[in-house]
Amino acid sequence: MIATLTGTVTHVGLSHVVIDVNGFGMLVHSVPSTLAALTVGEVATLHTHMVVREDSMNLYGFADGGSRDVFEVLISVSGVGPRIGLAILAVHSAEAVRIATTTKDVTAFTKVPGIGPKGAQRIVLELAGKLAPTGEDEGIVSVVVGENPWEPQVTEALVGLGWSEKDAKRMLAKFPETEPEIAERGSVPEILRAVLRTLGNSATGRN
Repeated sequence: MIATLTGTVTHVGLSHVVIDVNGFGMLVHSVPSTLAALTVGEVATLHTHMVVREDSMNLYGFADGGSRDVFEVLISVSGVGPRIGLAILAVHSAEAVRIATTTKDVTAFTKVPGIGPKGAQRIVLELAGKLAPTGEDEGIVSVVVGENPWEPQVTEALVGLGWSEKDAKRMLAKFPETEPEIAERGSVPEILRAVLRTLGNSATGRN
């Protein structure tokens, strides 16, 4: 099992990063908050979890061991695979997940695409007593990048996380009005993180 990975960042995508480790390009799936802190050409360390299946071998990486630990507990729940685990940590910080499981906040999990009320209840029940809050605040690290068109990239990422393309485009059309500073100056991962928060709030209003 690969627990940590240290190397030079060669590519940062919307849902993954490629890190050169002694000449080997390791593709690591991650969440927007972690990806936003990575810079091509710089050395980075990620705390990782490897998922090995008959037809695939994937690495999932996080900025800190605490987030990785929460991810590992999440994917132990029946019906929650790595994709849903990443989606949960894209919408909520690791500490927010700990708080939601401790307070039995089912609504917090229904904010995540792909998780309905029954699935959220199952997560809360199966994680009871397994994730205690640490009391630590988790900030979002932002990195300003070049003037790349972010709408197609963010739309693609949202669809990959489970939203329909129609819903994603509708939300992005309003985003510059609701979050003008982030829309103008934020990096693509930062914009994605902000949009996920907005979508989560909208989902709460529909429940």
